[in-house]
Amino acid sequence: LRTLTVLKDSVKNIKASRGIDVDIDHIDFNDKGTLDFIGTGKTEGVFQLESAGMQSFMKELSPQSFEDIVAGISLYRPGPMDFIPNYIKGKNNPKEISYVTPELESILEPTYGCIVYQEQVMQIFRELAGFSFGQADNVRRAMSKKKHAVMEAEREHFVHGCTDPGNECPGCVANGISEKVANEIYDEMSSFASYAFNKSHAACYAYVAFQTAYLKCHYPSEFMAALLTSVLDNTGKIIEYSGECARLGIKVLPPDINISGSGFTAEDSGRIRFGLNAVKNVGTRLIERSVEERQEKPYTSLYDFCKRMHGSELNRRAVESLIKAGAFDCFGSNRHSMVEA
Repeated sequence: LRTLTVLKDSVKNIKASRGIDVDIDHIDFNDKGTLDFIGTGKTEGVFQLESAGMQSFMKELSPQSFEDIVAGISLYRPGPMDFIPNYIKGKNNPKEISYVTPELESILEPTYGCIVYQEQVMQIFRELAGFSFGQADNVRRAMSKKKHAVMEAEREHFVHGCTDPGNECPGCVANGISEKVANEIYDEMSSFASYAFNKSHAACYAYVAFQTAYLKCHYPSEFMAALLTSVLDNTGKIIEYSGECARLGIKVLPPDINISGSGFTAEDSGRIRFGLNAVKNVGTRLIERSVEERQEKPYTSLYDFCKRMHGSELNRRAVESLIKAGAFDCFGSNRHSMVEA
């Protein structure tokens, strides 16, 4: 939910600083610039892709399509991680991928010969053994919950078929697949299904991940301002993301009582202005009032600010914090003398 707010605020920032309307739901989800950017591993602040391990994996994976990101999010978890080397090897050398039976090719081709998703497990049951949608989903559930008795009963149905009324299916052997190969496939599915990810869930995650990566790639200052605003109450994250701004060459300017908003804002020069809400000991109501009040006329001095804000949650701690954060530097006095005054 925080990420959805970051997306909304980024779009608002882009409109304010560049006058561009970005329709974030209709971007090119195979945009080469964004895919290359994800492949650099510099994805701090990007949904689902910002952990050190995921950044390293994205560099290794070097995604070439949206599908690669969906698979990457599914694979980078305990269990499926074991399949990462095979996935990358298949992606880099498609000609070396082999299938134990040709029927698997159309199902596993998008994931370079690896079973990655629960939907693929269900598809194998349907296409190789003739299971119905409902039967295939029951087996997937039994596998993911490690119900061994059910799994062994279904193995027989998968290999040799079933004639029970309501559960009829021809099985692999009747469809021309040898008993040995059918058992091999079943073994692989059994060992994997308990870890397999739901592709529709992974696709939603990848969709939001790609949107945040797209904004960071093409509109870095507007995105980072929205990201910083989303962690206003987390000093550690503000320090971390400010460091990322420095790495990107984006200058984070100190707060200014006549310019800053409540959150971080992107300025048209590609710089970011510190948000007043990130200053400690300053109440939200005071910030709202001070931003509203300056619309008529900018503040001209510390005294002018105090006089105009008197009676609206103004207290000594709040004023001292604003002075020490640099919010009144624009008046030309030094901070020590303002604190004394």
